[in-house]
Formats: sequence, C-alpha cells, structure tokens
Amino acid sequence: MKKPALPTRLSGPAESPGFLLWKVSNAWQRRQRAALLPFELTHSQFVLLATATWFGAQETLTQARLSEHSGIDPMTTSQVVRTLEAAGLVARRAHPDDPRAKAITVTEAGKRKVRAAIVAVEETDAAFFAPVAASTSKLLGLFHTLVEGDAESE
Repeated sequence: MKKPALPTRLSGPAESPGFLLWKVSNAWQRRQRAALLPFELTHSQFVLLATATWFGAQETLTQARLSEHSGIDPMTTSQVVRTLEAAGLVARRAHPDDPRAKAITVTEAGKRKVRAAIVAVEETDAAFFAPVAASTSKLLGLFHTLVEGDAESE
C-alpha cells in the first residue's frame, strides 16, 4: 500500500475549510485591490481610513483603538497610519484626555476619498458574493461566529 503524501485525515485540499478559505480570501483580495487601484489605496489603507471615519464619528480614536476596531495588528496600523498621514488623509493631534496618546482624525480629503472608495468596495463585494447572494445572511452569521470565536481565544 502506498504511503499518503501528507499525514492528513482529508482526502484532499477540497475538503479543507482552511485551504478553501485561503483561496476565497485571495480571490476576494485580488478583486478589492483592483477596485481600490483608481483611488490609490491599498486594502489596508482603505480599511483603516473607513474604520477611522466610521468610529471617529463616535469616539476619539487612538492608534490602538483603530487597530482594535479594524483587526489590523498594531505595527501594521502604525505604518499605514503614517502613510495615510503623509498623503494628507488622516491627521494625528493631541488627545484631549490622554497627554501620551495622539488622536487620529480623518481629514476632509480623506473623507472624500473613502466616501468614493466605499462605493467601489461595496460593488466589488456584491459582485464577488453574488453566487451565494441567497445565503448572505447565513454567510454573515457564520463569519460573525468565526470572528467572535477568534476574539474569545485571545
């Protein structure tokens, strides 16, 4: 009897949820990169700009809170915020309550850019997820369960 190529209980990659998620994620990211190209934004830049716009209207955002809200690690958040600041899309100012922290605010140019980009991002999402559109609420429920499970494991 021939020894299997890998010590796995699966008959192949098509049975691996992780492998399929990897493929889906890569395909989705390729489409999002293409959609964001006209706005000269990477996907991480868009996510942080949109997160800062959304949550910045509700609270004074620090870089740490921006990282928490977006799910982007603190080091990457720091690098991307610097890039967004250099592009004039966000500003760092003195935090009103914490003299050690900086408040991250979205500039008017940043708001204009993210408002235009979100239309393209949402259109790209709709097109990408169209084959499973009838199951969108179920899919969102599954995603929420996975996100919540990941948060609990930290």
